[in-house]
Amino acid sequence: MQYTLRKSDNRDPNGLLYDSLEPVIRGIGMSLIELSVSRRKGRGESPGSVRITAVVLHEGNTGVDDCSRAHRAVLPRLELAFPGQDLYLEVSSPGIDRLIRDGSEFVHYIGRGVKCYRTDISAWTAGILCAVDEKKIMIRGEDGEIAVPYEVIAKARLGSDAKELK
Repeated sequence: MQYTLRKSDNRDPNGLLYDSLEPVIRGIGMSLIELSVSRRKGRGESPGSVRITAVVLHEGNTGVDDCSRAHRAVLPRLELAFPGQDLYLEVSSPGIDRLIRDGSEFVHYIGRGVKCYRTDISAWTAGILCAVDEKKIMIRGEDGEIAVPYEVIAKARLGSDAKELK
């Protein structure tokens, strides 16, 4: 797994849309975890449609009301960014066992259960995520804190089955 300053997928390569929406989401007390944009060309004189998927996180649990609030907050900005195009905006929470796609996501999950499949030991390491930097994550498990470098993480997800260790 790599650690990149992930802003969006390759269809928003410069992260311009992310940069426009992230302060709005932060302003309502949430974090923008992921943003993807897909465009469909129109026929004839139709300008086409744009599908935007945003994953947001609210401190603690992210519920339907939080997703609705984020949807209402960013829709006017999207309408300005894509004038005359049909917009479809989907806002969701990360989910209880979200697949973590990039190392930069870990910072949002400090204090939550995570599990990582490690290539150095060919096994899963699970526990509570307690620290993150650009090179590694720290997981508190049954045997204490374990440093896991990004380069040995093959797959990671929020661990709904990771034991809540205090």
